Amino acid sequence: MKFSTAVARILSVCALVSLAGSAVAQQSFPSKPIRFIIPYPPGGGTTVVAHLISPKLSEIWGQPVVVDNRPGGNTIIGHDALLRFPPDGHAIVMSSSTFLLNALLAKLPYDPFRDFAPVTTLYNSEQVLTISPKVPANNLKELIALAKSKPGELNYATVSSGGTTHIAAELLNMMAGIKTQQVNYKGAGPALTDEISGVVQLSFTAPAAAINYIKSGRLKAIAISGDKRTPALPQVPTFAEAGLPGFEATIWFGVQARAGTPNEIINRLSSDLARVIKQPDISEKMVNEATAPYTMTPEAFAARMKADMATFERIIKTANIKLD
Repeated sequence: MKFSTAVARILSVCALVSLAGSAVAQQSFPSKPIRFIIPYPPGGGTTVVAHLISPKLSEIWGQPVVVDNRPGGNTIIGHDALLRFPPDGHAIVMSSSTFLLNALLAKLPYDPFRDFAPVTTLYNSEQVLTISPKVPANNLKELIALAKSKPGELNYATVSSGGTTHIAAELLNMMAGIKTQQVNYKGAGPALTDEISGVVQLSFTAPAAAINYIKSGRLKAIAISGDKRTPALPQVPTFAEAGLPGFEATIWFGVQARAGTPNEIINRLSSDLARVIKQPDISEKMVNEATAPYTMTPEAFAARMKADMATFERIIKTANIKLD
């Protein structure tokens, strides 16, 4: 047998073995319960979504889906926990835009791009800009004019330095050419209470956290991120409608697996998660909470994260944002 012929046969056998291995990996997945790590405390929106979709995923996969809350460290603890499990798709983690912000502001026990494999985004959560009823402004243009007339005198509330609400407020400062000051709180409840009383004048927050205050008139909602109005707050204009086109502060939430997980399993996870999150009963419940199903292929999700990383880095450097 000629050497070239032997090599060709060996390569063919290797290719067949590789294909067979991929097929076996896909067919045998999942072979045990799936652990769905939520890096936030129980009771929050991410946990609600996880419990909402887990029973439907169990039906598809024929295996239990265990929701495992691992809060702490601004989601760092939960992401690090994923890396304690084998890269076989049987453990996944809920990520958000905070995952990228941590990489720019904190010393991490992992590499956000080397150690994780993006699976799919699940949903978006817009951010709504609210102002205290004591602020003499009723729309975005009036707020910007007021801030320009009193540089550095208006304060905005955040729930974590370097978090998504902080980034949104500094982006508003940059794009509107204003200067407002951060006041950091330990939670949305105290922050919104102080905003209502006028201790702080404005804040960005998830609509679900502020919706009751807005509907009761205790806070004024003047603009919301995203390219269209949310059905939960149809009276609130988008930033483009309010006079600040190009402003984007939408928070994505998605699923990641451990790097090294076979592509066939990543694709299976991605397609099944996307199918479940788009089911009418699921999407309707999410829309009522001012969130929207939002899915991507693994490749598109990875590209989105890299683009967001560049944007966040620019904002952080310009505003000189640092963690407490």
